[in-house]
Amino acid sequence: MAEIVYPPVIAAARTLFRVLDYRFHLEGTEHIPRTGGAVLVSNHISYLDFIFAGFGAVPAKRLVRFMAKQDVFDHRVSGPLMRGMHHIPVDRGAGAGSYATALRMLKAGEVVGVFAEATISRSFTVKDIKNGAIRMAQATKVPIIPVALWGSQRLWTKGRKKQLLQRHVPITIIVGEPMYPQRGEDVNQHVADLHSRLSGLVDRAQRTYPEIPQGVWWQPAHLGGTAPTPEEAAAMDEAEARARAAKDQPGL
Repeated sequence: MAEIVYPPVIAAARTLFRVLDYRFHLEGTEHIPRTGGAVLVSNHISYLDFIFAGFGAVPAKRLVRFMAKQDVFDHRVSGPLMRGMHHIPVDRGAGAGSYATALRMLKAGEVVGVFAEATISRSFTVKDIKNGAIRMAQATKVPIIPVALWGSQRLWTKGRKKQLLQRHVPITIIVGEPMYPQRGEDVNQHVADLHSRLSGLVDRAQRTYPEIPQGVWWQPAHLGGTAPTPEEAAAMDEAEARARAAKDQPGL
């Protein structure tokens, strides 16, 4: 497919990273295959994660096609960019179409990016993950590449003001070893394995981060931060889901 939009977007992002002096630490990028399909699965802590997860594939000279909710494609600014970069819209009311598109891209040798937690983790730990990434890898016989991101939550995350022009922010991107789930194998076991691998990578990214102050909002509770615990975050997510459901059913 023609790449008219994606390369200029990457070039612009790299220029902005230099201007803002983001301090990147990339590790394990050799695990991203230089050819052929793969499912890249990242933790989700920020609205900007697709940018940084995709940046982790740049050393391998790969362009990642991320699965993202339809709202992003409907936006007048982000929509044309997302479509131009051939990302995959996900309509949660009709997910079969986006799943089929992802399979087609994987079979064509593309790297497809998935946030398997579905929503941003308020606790900055890895939430329960969906099995779609495993099923896609099994169906197309491609590897799964787990990726841990840390630092992006300081720029823009759920429930916090945007800090997009903040300078000198360290950003950690750790790419883990690939998984090779095969057809007929236990999907749930692979989901548990992927969750364990992602959690381990995220924990390493957090513990080796250049700045580990106590009592800041962007640190997880178990490392001395004031982010919600996983249990508190789950309760907040449930309350948000109930409020959204009530809004979608006026008159009740």
